[in-house]
Amino acid sequence: MPAKQFYLLGEPVSSARNIDVDPKSDLGGLKDLIAAHFAIVEPSGIDFLAQDLHLNEIAEITSADTPIAITIDGNAVRDPPGPKGFPYVGNFFEVYPDHLGNHQRLFEQYGPVIKTTSLGRTTYQTNDPAISAIVFAESDFFTKKINEAHPLYPLKQTAAGVFLGDTDTPEWKVAHKFLPPALGPKAVRHYAPTMQKTVEDSFKVFDDFDEQGEAWNVYQYMLKLGSQAVGKLTLGLDFQHFSNRDAQMHEMVHLIAGVLSLNKKVSSKGDWYGKLPFGDPKRLRDINARVEQIVGETIQQTARGGDEDLPLQDAALKASNMIDYAVRATDNKGEKLPESSLIWALVVATGAGFTTTSSLLSWLIYGLVTYPGMQERLLQELIDNDIDENTVMTADVTDRLDFLDKYIKETQRRHNPSFQPGRTARVDLVLPGGYKIPKDSVILPALHHIHNNPDLWDNPNRFNPDRWDTDEVKGRHKAAYIPFAMGPRMCIGFNFALQEIKVFIPKLIFRYNFTREGNEPIEYDPMFQLIRPNNLYVRAERRTFSWGINERFHKNSVNATRVADRPSKIKSRRYVQYLQPNKTKRLNEKNIEHGNGYTTSHPLKRQSEGDGGTRKCHMFKD
Repeated sequence: MPAKQFYLLGEPVSSARNIDVDPKSDLGGLKDLIAAHFAIVEPSGIDFLAQDLHLNEIAEITSADTPIAITIDGNAVRDPPGPKGFPYVGNFFEVYPDHLGNHQRLFEQYGPVIKTTSLGRTTYQTNDPAISAIVFAESDFFTKKINEAHPLYPLKQTAAGVFLGDTDTPEWKVAHKFLPPALGPKAVRHYAPTMQKTVEDSFKVFDDFDEQGEAWNVYQYMLKLGSQAVGKLTLGLDFQHFSNRDAQMHEMVHLIAGVLSLNKKVSSKGDWYGKLPFGDPKRLRDINARVEQIVGETIQQTARGGDEDLPLQDAALKASNMIDYAVRATDNKGEKLPESSLIWALVVATGAGFTTTSSLLSWLIYGLVTYPGMQERLLQELIDNDIDENTVMTADVTDRLDFLDKYIKETQRRHNPSFQPGRTARVDLVLPGGYKIPKDSVILPALHHIHNNPDLWDNPNRFNPDRWDTDEVKGRHKAAYIPFAMGPRMCIGFNFALQEIKVFIPKLIFRYNFTREGNEPIEYDPMFQLIRPNNLYVRAERRTFSWGINERFHKNSVNATRVADRPSKIKSRRYVQYLQPNKTKRLNEKNIEHGNGYTTSHPLKRQSEGDGGTRKCHMFKD
């Protein structure tokens, strides 16, 4: 079996390796062999060159008398490109404050894999779905290992298992066995009544704003709403967020929101910054300790739904909350979630349960007041499905709402809140396209930029829920739309989040007509872990209905009779809304067409009553 010399084009010829080539093998088998030797992730992209000639047959390769160059998808191997940067700070000021806009600019300039360095920390990002699918797969090449280059490193908690822990740990294996049943489809159906009661309890606050003619900050109240439901379902706590419109935010919610802000600040400023014994790094450590203390105390105080242990699936359906579930659930060996993992697993379930959902709820309301016709179509779908203020929003009911599902998907595509999912290279490797990624480097599939990539989506800046009915979207790459990431480490709470939203949004839309207050560009906070609309204010005005009945007859009797007295039974009815709302103030037409939902990055500006002398705005007091 002859040995031939192979090297990666782009590397010195002196780096060539002697590899035995079986003359009887096929080209595919040789590519697999070469990929294994050089840690090339996708063998199908390999081609061979000798003296600038392509070698397409095994015989040509075995007869070559010079070292053979390896190309990847027609490219020489190279480091991912990126801006050169400045001394000490690197690319910090080329990325921040508007990291969404600046990363988009870098992808357009440098291609699908980019490299940036911020205050000594190097990060890779991609907007390519094929590469993202490789990165998210737990494999010989990538894993979730939260090292110092990972954006979650300041929050790392091995005991948590999920989200804040590494994959290659016993804690992850245990937590990943116990937590998913509590957040699966069957368990989520069990939670639906609590979700509905939560949103209905909020009505008195939003009604109060309507009666006073006041607008309110969307994110702040969606944070209250999302955390109210999660607090009850995970910790068994009633946060009392809607006891009145000025109700204080529960300490737990304040702390977790603060953690997401501090973590972004600390992780974006280099490894050295996170080690400081003062300032934001110390505050982050102190808050983590306080959160752990609160959850530990809550576990001791929360009432149990029973004393007997239950198998995992039964516990998920019978437990009164996730604390009750975690304490009573047993696997097929009779083992339970270890006490060492209990506190931080519940912290993750609580924090992840409301932070992302509240941001997504905010973008959903943003869509109602920004994109023409959305609110009307969603309301009409509720009416067409005989949904009113008394409807119990079970999963069977929400599953019938096709346009709501498309509206949520399009919002998650255009305005996805998540930004931080990262995976770590296990070895020095070569990605498709010839990009070299060093061992222990972190690469981030950039969800926002994947979802808005013009190579993947037709007119991606246009908000169009109907695109989800097209063959083009139905046949998309599996990683072209990944709002909850993908692979073994994807979000385990996605069923919970989607069901919560599908309960909240119909209830809010049926009761209120939403209009925007102000026409300033929507701002997001670049130093927050999630993307949220900080300065979005809306009016929520109570709807009143009068039914306009299409010409249609009921033929249960010999003589046809008009059924105007039974409009709830007629599928073809259209609502007639008797409201005199203020004219909705939207972004200008250019911004609507190009989807400029967020353009700048500034701290949240508190609005006060009578701002500008023309409108009343309200933000809860803290």
